[in-house]
Amino acid sequence: MVPDFQRLGSASCQGVMWEAFYRSDLTPDSVLSHNLCTVLNVPHDPVALEEHFRDDDEGPVSNQGYMPYLNKFILEKVQGNFDKVEFNRMCWTLCAKKNLSKSPLLISDEDAFKVWVIFNFLSEDKYPLIIVPEEIEYLLKKITEAMGAGWQQEQFDHYKIALNTSREGLSAWELIDLIGSGQFSKGMDRQTVSMAINEVFNELILDVLKQGYMLKKGHKRKNWMERWFVLKPNIISYYVSEDLKDKKGDIILDGNCCVEALPDKDGKKCLFLIKCLDKTFEISASDKKKKQEWIQAIQSTVSLLRAGSAPPHKEARQKRKELRQKLLAEQEELERQMRELQAANENKQKELETVRKQLEAAAARAAEEEKKRLQTQVELQDRFSLELEREKMVRQKMEEQVAQKSSELEQYLQRVRELEEMYKQLQEALEDEKQARQDEETVRKLQARLLEEETAKRAELEKWHLQQQQTIQMTEAEKQELENQRMMKEQALQVAMEQLKQLELERKEALEQYEEVKKKLETAANNTKSWKDKVAHHEGLIRLIEPGSKNPHLITNWGPAAFTEAELEQRQRSWKGKKATSE
Repeated sequence: MVPDFQRLGSASCQGVMWEAFYRSDLTPDSVLSHNLCTVLNVPHDPVALEEHFRDDDEGPVSNQGYMPYLNKFILEKVQGNFDKVEFNRMCWTLCAKKNLSKSPLLISDEDAFKVWVIFNFLSEDKYPLIIVPEEIEYLLKKITEAMGAGWQQEQFDHYKIALNTSREGLSAWELIDLIGSGQFSKGMDRQTVSMAINEVFNELILDVLKQGYMLKKGHKRKNWMERWFVLKPNIISYYVSEDLKDKKGDIILDGNCCVEALPDKDGKKCLFLIKCLDKTFEISASDKKKKQEWIQAIQSTVSLLRAGSAPPHKEARQKRKELRQKLLAEQEELERQMRELQAANENKQKELETVRKQLEAAAARAAEEEKKRLQTQVELQDRFSLELEREKMVRQKMEEQVAQKSSELEQYLQRVRELEEMYKQLQEALEDEKQARQDEETVRKLQARLLEEETAKRAELEKWHLQQQQTIQMTEAEKQELENQRMMKEQALQVAMEQLKQLELERKEALEQYEEVKKKLETAANNTKSWKDKVAHHEGLIRLIEPGSKNPHLITNWGPAAFTEAELEQRQRSWKGKKATSE
């Protein structure tokens, strides 16, 4: 039975302990269980563990076996907050001594341990654990890129073909032998290979997305110190050095964090700022390229946190696994369809064999029937020959009768044509007669219509003559009336001209009177002014009171009127009376 390792935080670790226990010479006991509980942070009672491993048949280990006991009493209590590297190291310690190759390898035991842990991450989720060729290619490419070497695709294709012919994949120990043999790292020293394995281990197992030295500004003393920064999916840790022994602090990342580039200041270059909810961190990279790489890496990490996505390498592994499962399902479906097609092909072959036999039997029957048909055909030909001779004789007689009947028919048709010709001539004569009668009727109707029109025109002319006489009479009366009106208007015009002349004379008289009065007023005004000057000179402030006009003055278009308003009204009444008399 394979233990349930879903709680351990990685589905690829389901067979790790199974490998460790069944590939080691150790006997499970309370000490091993205690160490497992310690590594996995599972609360346990040492005394209860001793009771589980009693020599009698009452303990759970004796009743169920160690692996079911391991699932029930240890693994089901795992919460996931344990050091997975230490867990893998414990399992490595149990099984490495027995299974690790004794032949000299290009890699150290520590590098072999890291390859073993990477194998557990990339292996398929089934026991026995193996790593498929696609994941081997992925791992070897990562190591080759970390070493800075070129990938030999053709060499791996040959290796993959040889591997596929024998098995599905490699075990952990075979993978260690493959990498340790230096087959895909020729020309590289042990240190370069070790550094490449460590870089891939940090990325895939420790979730290290980026690491390197940078300067960090302190929060209290505001001094700049060099630190080794390690970027993980949700945290940035910084240490004194790259050995990771002296940790100085963490920068907790979440979806609310952001990173911004800063201008150079205080003699520091390549600055950028990490803003979190509670703190802000100022960091200086070694050059612009490193600065841009760190900003992009942190922004990508924050974006993944906002989206709730897994780290890139885990997401890529899941996609590769889903792609393999999809290809496997398609291959199985294709194999199933091939089997169905093969079965259908076999059924078709059987059906074709049956049809062939039926065709052979049908051909034999057809040959027999053809023989009978030919014999029957000969007999029918003889019979038809006799009947044909008789038919020829009958036909000759019929032709003679037809010739005689044709002559009679020709004579009959000639008579019919003559009768038809006579009938056509009679029809034409009848038509001519009908046309003459219609023409005569048309002329008679035309004469009647012309007579009616002449009568109507004569009546209309008489009517017009009467109307013209009446119009002449009315015109004479209107002319006499208009002449009378013209005479009256001329008389009225003559009277109006006389009145206008009279008014003109009166206006001239009024103007002469106005001029006389105006001269008198000017003389009086001059006298009054000289008199006022004398009085003012002698008597000071004395003001003379002048008499005013008793009647209001009338103003005309030529100045003040020479007559009063009553006189004007009397003149208007006189003029109206004269006008009425003239009309």
